[in-house]
Amino acid sequence: MVDKKYYTVQDVADLLQLHWQSVLTYIKKGELEAVKLGKGYRISQQALDSFIAKRTTKTKGTK
Repeated sequence: MVDKKYYTVQDVADLLQLHWQSVLTYIKKGELEAVKLGKGYRISQQALDSFIAKRTTKTKGTK
């Protein structure tokens, strides 16, 4: 089995400096992939990286 890192909704909220309800909203909208376990969700490192990459702004090169 491959070792993967999973975060709780609160862990992701703390990492991104968001409210935990904002993280749940992203999950429910399908913008942040998560696994539902019992009453809670778990977010993989890969899903978190993808979520961040989609929102990273691109800057123009300076001359």
